Amino acid sequence: MYQGTKNRIAWLVLLTAPLTGALVVLISVLYGVKDMPVSTIWDAIFHYDAQNVDHTILLTARLPRALAALLVGAFLAIAGTIMQGITRNYLASPSIMGVNDGSALVITMCMVLAPGLSDHMMIIYSMAGSALGAGIVFGFASLLKNGMAPVQLAIIGTVIGTFLSGIAAAFASYYQVSQHISIWYNARMDGVDVHMLKLAVPIGLVGLVLAMSVSKSVTVMALGEEVAAGLGQKTVYIKLISMLSVVCLTGTAVALVGKIAFVGLVVPHITRFLIGVDYRLLIPCAAVIGGIFLCLSDVISRFINAPFETPIGVVTAFIGVPFFLYLIWRKGGKQYAA
Repeated sequence: MYQGTKNRIAWLVLLTAPLTGALVVLISVLYGVKDMPVSTIWDAIFHYDAQNVDHTILLTARLPRALAALLVGAFLAIAGTIMQGITRNYLASPSIMGVNDGSALVITMCMVLAPGLSDHMMIIYSMAGSALGAGIVFGFASLLKNGMAPVQLAIIGTVIGTFLSGIAAAFASYYQVSQHISIWYNARMDGVDVHMLKLAVPIGLVGLVLAMSVSKSVTVMALGEEVAAGLGQKTVYIKLISMLSVVCLTGTAVALVGKIAFVGLVVPHITRFLIGVDYRLLIPCAAVIGGIFLCLSDVISRFINAPFETPIGVVTAFIGVPFFLYLIWRKGGKQYAA
């Protein structure tokens, strides 16, 4: 597609985002173990009756769940987009580069060592875990020959991520809290904390603002670090702000609903194909598409084994694993200018 066509698609995605977001939220709220008519939703919002069980379910469970899916999908998509841009690695994503696993490990330790931790502190520690996971993966990769090459970095990230998950599982098993931390590893969306959701919104906005503040520079960075430096870009500063954005977004997402794989891998590629490589448009469009993608995945997860719910990670894996293998087959180990 020509760039002019891609720009028109980008603006179409952004301008219709409120409508599409409202539509997928409506679909998410309507369908579940018990289907809800639109009239019940209307009454629950505008004529709430605390004695009506359907009204309570809608406002305390289904609506927060749908909004959380939108937010988390957007957060992970932005994080993956930024990571792919600054590393020029088409396999970069929070789930593959150890970011999710570091966050889940620290959350597990917090539940054992500080079980009464407040929601906002849980998010802060989750972000610290994200930074820890990313630091270990990229630090270790930098010590190895060709460690930053796409496939090699993905292997390192997967191995270290598995190692961190193993530590968390051993920790949880030893202290007998495995059942309590299962939500962060199975990413079930039916237990969203409304207060945590309210905290996630401003922190996510901080991450989005950080990402957008360097979006133009990331477009240049995607051409190569040497090219960016030659054009006067402060590459260290750009990487720092970009990773702060990734840490904010991923840490908040994991603290809110747990580990969800492949959203940060698949959505940036789909968005880049539709929108192009201008990160000023790519980042917000990835947020929109990521939110819709995860919200619809959550709806699908309710019907795979109805009336029981399937963890949403199963749905994203069904899409993400073939996509991951396709990227390796198509691009091999070559560096990739986003």
